[in-house]
Amino acid sequence: MSRAIELREVSKRYGGSYAVRKVSLTVAPGEFLVLLGPSGCGKSTVLRMIAGLEDITEGELLLGGEPASDVLPRERDIAMVFQSFALYPSMTTRENIAFPLRLRDPATDHDPEVRATARMLAIEDLLERLPAQMSGGERQRVAMGRAISRRPSVFLLDEPLSSLDAKLRSHLRAEIARIVSELGVTTVYVTHDQAEAMSLGDRVAVMRDGILQQASAPRELYALPANVFVAAFVGTPRINLLEGVVNAPLDGPMALDLGRQRLRLPEPLTFDHQLLRIQQGRQVIVGLRPEAVRIAPPSQARPCEVALGGIVEHVEYLGHEVLVHVNTGSRRAVVPDLEASRPAVDETAVRPARRPWFDRALHRVNSLSAARSPGPTPPAPPHQVPSEHRTTAAGDLVLRSGPEHRVRAGGHIPLLVDLERLYVFDRKGDRICPAPDAMPVLHP
Repeated sequence: MSRAIELREVSKRYGGSYAVRKVSLTVAPGEFLVLLGPSGCGKSTVLRMIAGLEDITEGELLLGGEPASDVLPRERDIAMVFQSFALYPSMTTRENIAFPLRLRDPATDHDPEVRATARMLAIEDLLERLPAQMSGGERQRVAMGRAISRRPSVFLLDEPLSSLDAKLRSHLRAEIARIVSELGVTTVYVTHDQAEAMSLGDRVAVMRDGILQQASAPRELYALPANVFVAAFVGTPRINLLEGVVNAPLDGPMALDLGRQRLRLPEPLTFDHQLLRIQQGRQVIVGLRPEAVRIAPPSQARPCEVALGGIVEHVEYLGHEVLVHVNTGSRRAVVPDLEASRPAVDETAVRPARRPWFDRALHRVNSLSAARSPGPTPPAPPHQVPSEHRTTAAGDLVLRSGPEHRVRAGGHIPLLVDLERLYVFDRKGDRICPAPDAMPVLHP
């Protein structure tokens, strides 16, 4: 029978440093929850505290509604699969799967349960093989079989596919989803691969620096990220994050200044865009998913779209789609913990190296943008990220395009931005558009 898992402000401290800080999370019976985050964010530590392999420094763990913080690991009815296969090398597949059953009841013949488990995992032909005689994917199936053979109430998986090649990972991912669905067991799965998380989990809990950022269904996590870190961590290609400033004059239309170009918000303003008015003059981070930008002239703009222009820097042909890297003259906002620190670059040392035709084309883009926008082209906004996190890479925008668009590096292309898919985050990284549950707080 599956059991619920509840973490109540659980923390783990090593010496004076917190690996996990006040995580509160509930996993319903039979739910498949994925813990997602970069290396060192504390997700495996949370898993080990649930299993009883790590003591809880602060807070409380409940299993099936009963306090379990002090319950011994063997008494928690939990099975765990580790990143390493951890099979007994001198035992066959049959003996590895039967091992936990023999420990629990040595007098009973467990061959029927072993065969049923092997059938579920499609490894019946491997029952007499030793681990050394099997591939990595086969050994991982055996490790899973040993964990699920005794039908635990909670199933924990700690990055079980990370050591396998991409094709095998994709195959086993589907197998894990099928097996867990058949078993109906409460499952917590740890990974740093957002593709795994989004395809497997009923819910995905994103962690950063030991702190839970958001726990939502995959669709909601992608569409309504709680902050800029979640937005940047979920999605391939990653969301475009640009530095911007809110321009909300009392006698004119609102716009988001991106340096050399601006996104003019259509009137009448939506509720989400009206909330931006109180951010007048403030530095923000503008987020645009690659699918929120398309190649098309201003004459084809829909009511929710505004025009930009850019120079193609790089084209990635992927068969079913094309990823186009564009320079719009904006500055990318870098999210710490996602990218390594980079020293500030002297732009005066970089600009002369550009090709003359590139400068002429970019000047034309800026002139066209200024002609569409009321008033002079705004100056570049102040930087809201520390200098050690800035980047001066030329391509500041990546968009998805169909293979029918034949674009080439160096060409000028017209762009349309769908403002219904616009994200705006404040300088602390909290989402202010679309509107959060609570009204935004003004920071000095």
